[in-house]
Amino acid sequence: MKRTAVLGAWCLGVLLLAGCGTTPPSNYYLLSAMDEAPPDGMVPALGIGPVHIPEYLRRNSLVYRLGDNRLQIADSERWGEPLEEGVQRVLSLNLADLLATGNLSYYPFHSQRPPDYGVSVNVLNLDVDEQRAALVAEWLVYRPATGEPVGRRISRLQYDLPAGGLAPERVAPAYSALLYQLSQLIASVISADMDS
Repeated sequence: MKRTAVLGAWCLGVLLLAGCGTTPPSNYYLLSAMDEAPPDGMVPALGIGPVHIPEYLRRNSLVYRLGDNRLQIADSERWGEPLEEGVQRVLSLNLADLLATGNLSYYPFHSQRPPDYGVSVNVLNLDVDEQRAALVAEWLVYRPATGEPVGRRISRLQYDLPAGGLAPERVAPAYSALLYQLSQLIASVISADMDS
């Protein structure tokens, strides 16, 4: 009886190890800025944040849209950092490049040294399907010292995927391109205000 129990436990252990050995490795992806070279300028001072993303995107795995109301969560395709932090990082780098400033701070801002412009972004939708990636974001540019708004919009942007349909390695570049489009819109509002 004892020998049978030991043999059964040994077989179970072998099966568990065999099962662990067949798990596919995870692939990790990062969003990227268009140009990550640090600019030399210090004007304007930019404050980035807060940045929010929808709850369904607050996970390590990539999320794909399957029809109007269905999502698929990838098993082995993962973000290398929390997506919300990646969005903030890429927006910061893009805006620094577009406005030629290395003077960045992150929300919450220092009460005695507020930046010239604050940028808050609320991502309402960030999805990808077989044909395209889409971003809907509500954003606000304001003066943190006074709270005065400079510009506020809801932007709907899209990026057509290359021929061949959806592949996990196309998601991060598509999202990065959408964030660059958004950064250009935000930078144009700040530039126009600086020139007025």
